[in-house]
Amino acid sequence: MFHPLPLYIGLRYTRAKRRNHFISFISMISMLGIMLGISALIVVLSVMNGFHKEIRDRILAMASHATLSDPYGGMADWKPVLERLRAHPDVVGAAPFVEVQAMLVGGSNVSGALVRGILPKEEDQVAELRRDMVEGSVDDLVDGEFRIILGRDLASFLGVGVGDKVTVVTPQVSATPVGIMPRLKRFTVSGLFAVGMADYDRNAAFIQMHDAAKLMTLGDKVSGIRLKLADLWEAPKLAREIAYDLGGVYRVVDWTQVHANFFRALAVEKRMMSIILFLIVAVAAFNIVSTLVMVVTDKQSDIAVLRTLGASPGRIMGIFMVQGTAIGFVGTLIGVIAGVLLALNLEPIIAGIEGLSGIHFLDPTIYYISELPSDVHLTDVAVIAASAFVMSVLATLYPAWRAANTQPAEALRYE
Repeated sequence: MFHPLPLYIGLRYTRAKRRNHFISFISMISMLGIMLGISALIVVLSVMNGFHKEIRDRILAMASHATLSDPYGGMADWKPVLERLRAHPDVVGAAPFVEVQAMLVGGSNVSGALVRGILPKEEDQVAELRRDMVEGSVDDLVDGEFRIILGRDLASFLGVGVGDKVTVVTPQVSATPVGIMPRLKRFTVSGLFAVGMADYDRNAAFIQMHDAAKLMTLGDKVSGIRLKLADLWEAPKLAREIAYDLGGVYRVVDWTQVHANFFRALAVEKRMMSIILFLIVAVAAFNIVSTLVMVVTDKQSDIAVLRTLGASPGRIMGIFMVQGTAIGFVGTLIGVIAGVLLALNLEPIIAGIEGLSGIHFLDPTIYYISELPSDVHLTDVAVIAASAFVMSVLATLYPAWRAANTQPAEALRYE
């Protein structure tokens, strides 16, 4: 294939104006198909990467990279442990918390929620709650004031707003003269937050940590310590190291375990979408087969002359492999360039189309993400380009083999 003769003749066949214009048309269609397929695959995967990144960032804005807790109950010695964790070189921030599954009552509406007790300034080290506040401030959570911050969707369901009262009912019970009663406390709504994830906006609430400890009768104990790590992708490894450093007496769970099913579902979705879209590239690549079969039929006499002049079957095969590979290479190159440029400029392109058409593809009143995020991964681009090119080369093998087996006498019989 890389001998000068096959290279020269194969590239000449590619550039030459063929007598059969239908063959030229099929060649162009094959090239355009590869180009469009690769462009579409790069753009779609970049958008999916952007969505995944956006979702991951929103989840990690509320969930910690890792959580340390006592498997047998509240942590009594959490202060020295907190100092040890903050001294760890891979720990960026650490904050204690108290957590409880509770029922929230607002008027006649009742909803379950995860209520987390936090220290506002400490929480800033591990989460972005302050950034996601839409009303009120995290600093309004003052010890003894019994204030609560609700997710915007949760507040809407309960029919309450800032300044209204909600009752928090916990699973703990208290013995009273009238019998066993659940522990409950009225809180004042001091703020609302919106992350853009229903799991949090509809099912989460925050109160001051000491108020939560009083509500749960924990005394000086906490439920655990939330950690922010220097590298979130190394969270599983660092979580094991931290658990080992602390003597293995605490349970350490990282974010990949807490949201394992969700991120696994996203990975499966991306993989299946890649396979579906790659079929477009496969169809276009294998159009090269039909193109080269027709070229071989059209060039029977040329092949016969070359064979009689001493060209080996391997060099004849190389000529048509060069021609098919050139079609695949050009289609792949243009497709990669077009796909990357589209993916990198997708947001202004979509904004321009929306401005001209007056149609919003992602209505901000329905979707939390009003723009199409795009995140181009060079590894995805490299795998797509390499796979498409390899498929193009493989598609040339049968037509080239057929050309190499042409018998000169049979081909020239009627010339």
